[in-house]
Amino acid sequence: MKHLFTIIFLFVGLQASDVKKESAFQDGEWFQFRMSYSGWFKAGEATLKVNEKSLNGKKVFHVVGKGKTTGLANAFFKVRDRYESYFDKETGVPYKFIRKIDEGGHTKDIEIDFDHEEKKATINNKKHKKVKTITTEEDVQDMVSMYYYLRNSIDIDALTKGDEIKTNMFFDEENYGFKLKYLGREIIKIDINGTDVKVKTLKFRPYVMAGRVFKEEESLTLWVSADKNKVPLKIKADLAVGSLRADLVAFKGLKHSFEVLPKNFKD
Repeated sequence: MKHLFTIIFLFVGLQASDVKKESAFQDGEWFQFRMSYSGWFKAGEATLKVNEKSLNGKKVFHVVGKGKTTGLANAFFKVRDRYESYFDKETGVPYKFIRKIDEGGHTKDIEIDFDHEEKKATINNKKHKKVKTITTEEDVQDMVSMYYYLRNSIDIDALTKGDEIKTNMFFDEENYGFKLKYLGREIIKIDINGTDVKVKTLKFRPYVMAGRVFKEEESLTLWVSADKNKVPLKIKADLAVGSLRADLVAFKGLKHSFEVLPKNFKD
């Protein structure tokens, strides 16, 4: 349960090319996810909210991701996580990342400032009152900005089943290289705002580190809407003990029409 909300905020790792002119999202977009353990036990909820702001004279999107345990899970293992990213409105490069978490008493309070010209990240560990600077990789993203940057970059028509894709991310105090495989298209049923609908999706298999948390390298599966929004619809993770699901249950403020299939559509 400790890694419950880190998983949802790490759900995308696609290789980006040039950012398209037409953005996939806008100011005011909001998602809500329901988290469940082993398919039936409600474990918590998470939200993602986008706002336009200004940071050091630059126009940015400020995304806030929040996660918390609920119900019985909250009684046994209380989690309150908050992730923030400030990234350039035009290019998508991150300028600032904040991670403030409390997971069963395990706490972190980290603020990262990125210098892309120097390829450096300055990490302010507020809990331990330490500041350090680390060299970053080319075109680095933080764990939140990555998803929004890639939503503007994915060329749906160019994807071929079996494609393996790589990207760079900086998390806490380390550079991470992610790889994932495109598994093709799939139609899934989801419950959005209390209504069951069928949606065309793009299915991906991110590679993760097998061991204490994940059962094996191919333990994580992601479904993204195959429309202009590229909305994360479902995530499934096979853990070392049990499994975890995250399902999108509500949204508002989408920039583009959310495409659903007719009620009488048959697979």
